[in-house]
Amino acid sequence: MTRTPAPSGASCGDATAWLAAARRLPGVEIEPGARLADWTTFRLGGPCAALVRCGSPDPLPALIAMLAEQRVRWRLLGGGSNLLVSDEGVPEVVLRLAHDAVDIRAEEGTIEVSAAMRLDALAAECARRGWDGFIFAIGIPGTVGGAIAGNAGAFGEDIGARVRSLSVCDSAGRVFEMSPAECEFRYRHSALADSDRVILRARFEIGRADPAVLLAERERILALRRAKHPDWRSQPTAGSFFRNIEPTSAAERRQAAGWFLEQAGAKAFREGGARVFEKHANIIVADGPGCRAADVHRLALRMAAAVRERFGLELIPEVRRWGRFDSAAGDRPSAVDTP
Repeated sequence: MTRTPAPSGASCGDATAWLAAARRLPGVEIEPGARLADWTTFRLGGPCAALVRCGSPDPLPALIAMLAEQRVRWRLLGGGSNLLVSDEGVPEVVLRLAHDAVDIRAEEGTIEVSAAMRLDALAAECARRGWDGFIFAIGIPGTVGGAIAGNAGAFGEDIGARVRSLSVCDSAGRVFEMSPAECEFRYRHSALADSDRVILRARFEIGRADPAVLLAERERILALRRAKHPDWRSQPTAGSFFRNIEPTSAAERRQAAGWFLEQAGAKAFREGGARVFEKHANIIVADGPGCRAADVHRLALRMAAAVRERFGLELIPEVRRWGRFDSAAGDRPSAVDTP
């Protein structure tokens, strides 16, 4: 998401008056000109004006208010697991809200969780403590905040169904609460993905279960993922690139995009340093140091075109794009920015 427009004709890279004040905020680290390839699971992408790392959501309202006052454009980054950044990067400041620490406050039947927490870490902690409701999230990379905005899920479940309330701030730094109804959760999307609101903390409904049973199920799901998916820690990827196909009637189930891609021959596709993963036709991997974001983009266009030609279906990307990409072979570059 991109927020807070800069004055006409001004580049946010020129707006540095906020830097000194931002550096005084506790829990904030700033790296001007940071390469975004270092902060996404694709390990691709050029620089940003500055990367502001926040391990906790606490300084975000003051930081965002400061950027709004200076009219500095910014984007929000979580774990970088569902994102493709262009090779030339982006001109905005990037606020990264992510941390490896466990940040949970438990109450009767609910838990309050920092948006910066890793989603799989939340799933692991729930299993360890006997809190039921997050088995579907096992092994899914990214942060809690990013998962809520994109309504992440698996095995027929999604995180939106567990949300009781959210603490959010808007592009002026004002903090307020949101109900599940206001979030408008639907398949792999929510109203938060298209708004100026940044998730700070989330309250979830939980059940109770035997920790031994939950931990055994966690090991089973992790083994299943290892058998079918690349490990993003050793093989750069963003996981499933396209959303599954929506049902065409109330009687039909959602269908896996990977099946259509495999039938269209996508497993044999390669563009430059990007290729389709050999075990899953809906996953693109960056194959070696020569891979560029443009290679991934061209490969995704080719995959979508193959399914369109074979089945007459339009695949919708699940992976967001930041920056400028060619819209199609031979076309002039166009700005692509999917919040």
